Amino acid sequence: MFILGDTAYGSCCVDVLGAEQAGAQALVHFGPACLSPPARPLPVAFVLGQRSVQLELCAKAFEAQNPDGKAPVVLLSEPACAHALEALATLLRPRYLDLLVSSPALPLPVGSCSPEPEPLERFGRRFPLAPGRCLEEYGAFYVGGSAASADLDLDPDLSRLLLGWAPGQPFFTCCPDTGQTQDEGVRAGRLKARRHYLVERAKDARVVGLLAGTLGVAQHREALAHLRNLAQAAGKRSYVLALGRPTPPKLANFPEVDVFVLLACPLGALAPQPSGGFFRPVLAPCELEAACNPAWPPAGLAPHLTHYADLLPGSPFHVPLPPPDSELWDTPDVSLITGELRPPPVWKPSDDPACLALTLRPQLELAESSPAALYLSSRSWQGLQPRLGQTPVTGAVSGRRGIAIAYEDEGSS
Repeated sequence: MFILGDTAYGSCCVDVLGAEQAGAQALVHFGPACLSPPARPLPVAFVLGQRSVQLELCAKAFEAQNPDGKAPVVLLSEPACAHALEALATLLRPRYLDLLVSSPALPLPVGSCSPEPEPLERFGRRFPLAPGRCLEEYGAFYVGGSAASADLDLDPDLSRLLLGWAPGQPFFTCCPDTGQTQDEGVRAGRLKARRHYLVERAKDARVVGLLAGTLGVAQHREALAHLRNLAQAAGKRSYVLALGRPTPPKLANFPEVDVFVLLACPLGALAPQPSGGFFRPVLAPCELEAACNPAWPPAGLAPHLTHYADLLPGSPFHVPLPPPDSELWDTPDVSLITGELRPPPVWKPSDDPACLALTLRPQLELAESSPAALYLSSRSWQGLQPRLGQTPVTGAVSGRRGIAIAYEDEGSS
């Protein structure tokens, strides 16, 4: 038995890489989990914890916020409170006729049959919808968080629910200890406004840094290739960076990059930023899709997808890139940040024979330059200069000895 206590990326993902290095045949995951499918098949048991929930207080808070007994409402919770949702629904069902209870989307045991009808899986949860119903019809009542926490935006699980929930539907949070409720409509609007700003920053960017934020979640290679194709189609230069867990000092080493895109699990992509903040904005894959794909629905109509797998072909949310001769590429677009007109991208698909053809030039000239090289040439200090052959050769001499606080030649003073 091995205890894996440190992960290279996020602690919410199943550490299949560490399990492989230890030669493990199964894995037990303790604590919060994003429940993303692992990249390699491995039996996993999840222990989410069981936080105490004051059912009577939560039931009274639900009745106060939902006076209409016929309104469709779905019960949500943080993973540690999921065990109490059925008991809470038992107290509410005599009065509320259209009540839906969500549950964590834990992997089904090997050999078990899927329930009929198959429930909808979104936001790391299962929703047993009736035939003909859709999740966009329901309001939400979320049990979790703490009354002492003043900023719940830092909770990535709640953030992805607020971003992806149907606009116009009520969304309330309830503290499981005190029963205190809060309307999250204003908070959701602030989160969406921040995401719309990041989309505008991505549209203005020329250089995009793709951060590999996971190696253990399924389809991360396909998603990385998809993001690189998006950047190329929009006329942007992209660089793939494998830095482990991103921090401001790490990303500050790449000042030529305009925006970074974190390819991670749904909770990792929305994880709170450090207090110091990043030198450049860090986006989720969905924001790069909205910025580079002209066929993507406009803001307010497009869903905010927190998992990169929803952007890939085969997903019901996948929107393919329009062909190069489509009029969508020539649609005028004005930056909401600079107020300038953005030029249309000029690109060709990688399988176009013209991309491989050589063009004869009358004289030697630079056809294309790297944005990183151009940025380096514009800096006043470009690093240590070798100055080969320009300095005299001298013999080696003894240097100072000791530590910086007291070298041997400085005396006792």
